[in-house]
Order: sequence, then C-alpha cells, then structure tokens
Amino acid sequence: MFPEIRITKDGSQTIYVPALNEHYHSIHGAYTESMHVFIQNGFIKKLGENIKKIKILEIGLGTGLNALLTLEHAINKQISYTALEPFPLVPDIIHQLHFEKIADCRHFKTIHYSEFNTEISLAENFTFTKIDQRLEDVIFHEKFDLIYFDAFGPKAQPDIWCLQNFEKLYIATNENGILVTYCSKGDVRRNMIAAGYFVEKLPGPPGKREMLRATKK
Repeated sequence: MFPEIRITKDGSQTIYVPALNEHYHSIHGAYTESMHVFIQNGFIKKLGENIKKIKILEIGLGTGLNALLTLEHAINKQISYTALEPFPLVPDIIHQLHFEKIADCRHFKTIHYSEFNTEISLAENFTFTKIDQRLEDVIFHEKFDLIYFDAFGPKAQPDIWCLQNFEKLYIATNENGILVTYCSKGDVRRNMIAAGYFVEKLPGPPGKREMLRATKK
C-alpha cells in the first residue's frame, strides 16, 4: 500500500504510511502540532537569545512543514537549517501537498527538489541543506543550537529513539542548545537524561498531554 494524503483536524494535511500505520504529523492538527512543538517551544525560544546565528538540525524533513514555518518566523537572525531525510517523498506525493493556507510556500518545491548535501539560500538570512542519511549513519561536522526531533514515533521506529542516538545528538549540540520533540514517552525521556540533557516536560499540542524539551547545560 502506498502513502496517502489525509486531512487533520485543523484542516492541514499530513501523510499516512500504511506500512508503519503512522502519520507524518498529529491527526489532531499538523500545523498546530508543528507550531506548538517546534516553533513556539523551540525556535521562538532561541530567537529570544542573544546569539547572531541559529544553527538548526531537523531529524526527519518529511513534508517540509517545519522548515517552511521556521523560514516564515526567521526575523533578524541568521539561520542555518540542516535536515536529515533518508527517505524523501516521491514527486506524486509532493504535488498533492498544499500548505498555502498555513505557510508561505514560495520555497516549498525548492526544499523538496534541491540537491542533497548542497547548501542553498532560501532568503538573505536563511540557508538550507538536506542530507540523505540516517541519524545512525551521519557524521556531524558542526554543532547545533536547536534540534527538531520529528521522526516517526517509537512504536513505528524504536531504533531511532535509542540512547546511542541521543548521545550522538548531545555531542552535536552547542552549550545551551535545545532539542524539542512531540514525544513524551518515559523511555525516551530517560534516554535523553542518560545522554546528558536536562529534560523538561511541557504541555503538549492538542491530542498530546505532554511534549519534551531537552537542554544541554
């Protein structure tokens, strides 16, 4: 069975993957979840800090919604955005996605069709690079101020939420850098703490009681 486009409760689109029985975003609202978890509790927090450039890493580019929303909210800061996506969307699915009502989509196709492992400029203050490697395989040559951990859930892909991956990300996190994710499972939180992060439970988006924000102190 092939992936299919579905409409979430806030009217925004997501993708359902039958093979994993998983959606790319919350069925309670793709846009609402992205804004709450990654923008409001991640990016906006870093925007308020006294740093000139914010280096962002996204684990799971997916539909590109997080990247689009980050670009839209990137004001008065230099942004370097890197996204891991070992399983990019096929053109047929990309053509069915329409985020025009919830995001500035001028760069939507550029994000999806740009070459892998090549830095491009989406705005004067925003560079974008996507990498076609899994977290387990990639070697980071820089550190990040903000990490969006937006992979499929632990039930579908338990290996990506393992301690070794969080240890790898901790090393790749700048001091006072943060990692945000929609997931709040106890074993995920314990893996983050064991990796060295200070972990907070925050109110989650609709349909989720809690989310996690991890900080490298």
